[in-house]
Amino acid sequence: MTDWWTMGVIAGLSCVTVVARSFFFISSKPWSLPHWAQRGLQYAPIAALSAVVVPEVVMSQGQLVATWQDARLFAAAAGAAAYYWRRDVLVTIVAGMAVYLPLHIGLGW
Repeated sequence: MTDWWTMGVIAGLSCVTVVARSFFFISSKPWSLPHWAQRGLQYAPIAALSAVVVPEVVMSQGQLVATWQDARLFAAAAGAAAYYWRRDVLVTIVAGMAVYLPLHIGLGW
């Protein structure tokens, strides 16, 4: 059974989240971000994606990959080359998986 403290914390965090997310709708005046903030937000998606993908490619069980016989390295290189060639996300995924699956399943890398 959940105690009252836990329920209070959940309710409090829910209120804070609703207020923080609706703050921009509550305001009666239109507002805009400064130019430097808008420019910085252009790089946020690629920074977040890099922070998730790069460690997954170059690390295994918390350690850097020690051997070149890792299918993820070749798949990432093939995906990057395919994206550079076609500029299409679907082609990138297909190319990366076309390299990864034979190396991982076929060779056991």
